[in-house]
Amino acid sequence: MPALLPSTSTMSRTLRVRKATTPTAAGAVTPSRPATPVPKTLASDSLGWSLVLAARVLAEVQGKGRSLNDALLLLADQPPHARAAAQDVAYGVLRRYGCGEFILGRLMSKPLTHKETLALLLGALYRLETRSDSTPMIVDQAVAAAGELAGDVFKRLVNGVLRNYLRQRDALLAALALDEEASHQHPRWWLARLRRAYRDQWPSIVAAGNASPPMTLRVNQRRITVPDYRARLDAAGILTRPVGRHGLLLQEPLAVVALPGFGDGLVSVQDAGAQRAAELLDPAPGSRVLDACAAPGGKTAHLLESATLDLVALDIDAERTQRIQANLQRLGLTATVITADCTAAARWWDNRPFDAILADVPCSGSGVVRRHPDIKTLRRESDIRRFAHHQAAILDALWPLLKPGGKLLYATCSVFPEENAAQIDAFLVRHSAVECLLEEQLLPQDENDGFYYALLRKTV
Repeated sequence: MPALLPSTSTMSRTLRVRKATTPTAAGAVTPSRPATPVPKTLASDSLGWSLVLAARVLAEVQGKGRSLNDALLLLADQPPHARAAAQDVAYGVLRRYGCGEFILGRLMSKPLTHKETLALLLGALYRLETRSDSTPMIVDQAVAAAGELAGDVFKRLVNGVLRNYLRQRDALLAALALDEEASHQHPRWWLARLRRAYRDQWPSIVAAGNASPPMTLRVNQRRITVPDYRARLDAAGILTRPVGRHGLLLQEPLAVVALPGFGDGLVSVQDAGAQRAAELLDPAPGSRVLDACAAPGGKTAHLLESATLDLVALDIDAERTQRIQANLQRLGLTATVITADCTAAARWWDNRPFDAILADVPCSGSGVVRRHPDIKTLRRESDIRRFAHHQAAILDALWPLLKPGGKLLYATCSVFPEENAAQIDAFLVRHSAVECLLEEQLLPQDENDGFYYALLRKTV
């Protein structure tokens, strides 16, 4: 069972995390895919080429504000080894928020305006820290990558900066340890919010946010039992341990193509914390259920694996709605999938009330930052208020669609109280015929990411 925090709310209750995306209008256009780069002078399997690719991905995120998922489309046509190496660098740089920038600020007299070369330096610094046994080769390959990105104009700069770093490394790292942002690898405003909310737990939350995420499987109980699937993994030499009702935590992450029966729908990848949604809502067989912010469909599928339901899966983004259909098809499941804004019920609702609603709302994603490290770079403190306003609008729009006696599960992948307990407190003030059956605040740890759940029942 994931670690829980008791609620600190003073509201009278029976018992006392999820879309990491910015709210968008219906019909929002997914960012276009960047052009695929082709190597000019470097070998496609060289470190230099992986640094070039990573620099272009990072420049999309840090310079243009694209999400990492969108920026990684740049690598789609690259060979698997080049794609994996570049992805590792990009994730590493973004996960180590503030570290490379702090070092470059000490080594350069003025900011570097060429975004791709700046990103290249950040990638090279990350590689120097994680592969210290290959220092000369990393510097040489970074210089070659600078030539690939911008011709000879920046090669001398990259060489000088990296060699100066190596000469001053001990002093620079000692200074970095005294800088709040760089040492904790989170924005200052983020750290301040965590300290206020979690006086004792905030260091462990920060440490989890800087770590690599666990890989957890959800066994499709309509196809195979957890013990039987675990036996198949054991036979393949894949070590796991049970977590939750339907989960298996892998000892080491691996590609999904290596999972027995993945293509046949025996199993899905889903964090243990995310698996709590279906367990908590627990709709009765035959229930009419709405998953109001459903893409990419993990929680939708888990609900359908758990019981035979009349389920409507809704999402505002047409491309993401297609992912729901693809996931259900692989798992052999069926739902009514609709592309629509859940707050505009008149445009999609057939006036038949629901027995249960899952409101897995857009949020800051602060509980899943180790999976989406670009959030540290892209998120702003002002976003929290915008998310909270949008979350309240979703709750108020969905509540009239619920039958008397029905249950609504509010979910985020956030650890910020403004999006969680405070949001539910405000909802209970606005609505009288509601009972809060339970709250769970999951903090990120070895077994799970950070999620918040509140189960509400309509009493009238």
